[in-house]
Amino acid sequence: MVKMWILNYITKNSITDSLAEKGNVKGAGEGCVQINAASDYSNIPIAAPYGISYVPTAGEESVVLCAGGENICLGTVSKDKNLQPGEIMLYSAGGASIELKNDGNVYINGRAVS
Repeated sequence: MVKMWILNYITKNSITDSLAEKGNVKGAGEGCVQINAASDYSNIPIAAPYGISYVPTAGEESVVLCAGGENICLGTVSKDKNLQPGEIMLYSAGGASIELKNDGNVYINGRAVS
């Protein structure tokens, strides 16, 4: 009987709701975003890899994660840019881009550079 109570207690208290939500960026500025998901989030800091700083545009699909009791925007959902596995593309809303291809080629705004 005690074993069953312990098992039920552990199971009930170890399974929690997901801490991540997907939503859409409503606005952004000064390193924070406003996101409309199951709840409305405002002034959420943006997390990014070291050396990369960005501000997502309104309407982009994004991911909010609760970490350590605080919400952060993990980033926006990547759009297919005809990249192969292992390739990287940096791009702006204005159309500027830099592509690093697996064959060693680099393209800036669609033009190969060496």
